[in-house]
Amino acid sequence: MTLPPDLDQDAVALRAAMVKGLADAGLPADPAWLAAAGRVPRHTFVPGFYLPADAPDARGLTVWEPVTSKLDYGRWLAAAYSDTTLVTQFDGEEADWERPAVRHGGAPTSSSTLPSLVLRMWSDADVAEGHTVLEIGTGTGYSTALACERLGSSHVTSVEADPVRLAGAADALYGCGYTPTLARADGSYGYWPEAWYDRIVAACSFRCVPPALLSQSRPGGKVLLPLSGWLYGNARVLLTVAADGTAEGPLLPGTISFMTARTHAAPAYGNPRDWAAGLHEKAPRSARHAPERLTAATEEAFHLRFLAQAVVPDAQMVTVDEVLHLVDVVSGSAAALAAHDGNWHVREGGPLKLWSRIEGFIDAFDAAGRPGPETFTLRVDGEGQRLVHAQVPQLRLPGG
Repeated sequence: MTLPPDLDQDAVALRAAMVKGLADAGLPADPAWLAAAGRVPRHTFVPGFYLPADAPDARGLTVWEPVTSKLDYGRWLAAAYSDTTLVTQFDGEEADWERPAVRHGGAPTSSSTLPSLVLRMWSDADVAEGHTVLEIGTGTGYSTALACERLGSSHVTSVEADPVRLAGAADALYGCGYTPTLARADGSYGYWPEAWYDRIVAACSFRCVPPALLSQSRPGGKVLLPLSGWLYGNARVLLTVAADGTAEGPLLPGTISFMTARTHAAPAYGNPRDWAAGLHEKAPRSARHAPERLTAATEEAFHLRFLAQAVVPDAQMVTVDEVLHLVDVVSGSAAALAAHDGNWHVREGGPLKLWSRIEGFIDAFDAAGRPGPETFTLRVDGEGQRLVHAQVPQLRLPGG
């Protein structure tokens, strides 16, 4: 593919503008990370990506338009230096960037995370010169390049489960002169050959803290992890690892979501109507709490959904024809909530009363004054992985 001869000059100007915009917006990041972003050519790591069209298709699906330098040089370069997440893969399938096609719907499975979030993650992990770091989720390699620029390549190890993603990242990194340790590996198990690490930072989310990550951290080391669950509630935690291998740290404020690590992804559950079919024989009751407590597009709803995963750890949630379904493939339990005459009615079946459990926790959450994420501490020790709050009953992380 032939690129314009003034690409580097164009990129320098756009990169400087991006960094200035991030600084002017008050990005809470160490200035040294902003300086690194001013030197790393992001466009090298995103030769092709998808951007959403202005309107969905006739079926209501998002239309994803491929963007490359060959298709539209200006749009490609401008997007590469925008503070935007650029989707590079859907449903685990690689695109042919020489002949890319428009996509309708699909689940993003790889992306180049928006620069402000990448910089915030490295900064939140309290990474500084001299630290050795393990990055989980190399992706396009852009975040890895920032770490190499700041710390030096010899201090950076990055692992990626997808071999094609890793190969592309390696080509881009080496082409820019960065030589970190790269490995195809499941990030749940860290990377023992390069341990021990001062900092571990994940660019994908886990249901619980993988024990290997704590085992590979130096005493006093820190682990920054996005956490999620099968209700797709999200949080981030910054753990400090003690000499005895235990760890503790706060949930961080703000709602930030990452793609789930593939080994922690939710299982397929089939047709929710099939699960709800047997519930019609159950007598409905009035719901004490409406599903909007979990589904609303608010910071509190996102936070509450993350906490609720601890009381129904194997449940998944989907709305079909204005009926909210909860499905638990592990226990065989299900619930369905439907609006009627201005109220919500719930039917439940199986060994676990899923919505009743969630309502019980919402009662406790409200009684505690609806505490925010920064008031919770995650403890990992011989008793498991527990979210601790002075006024809310302890919650165990799913799988932890």
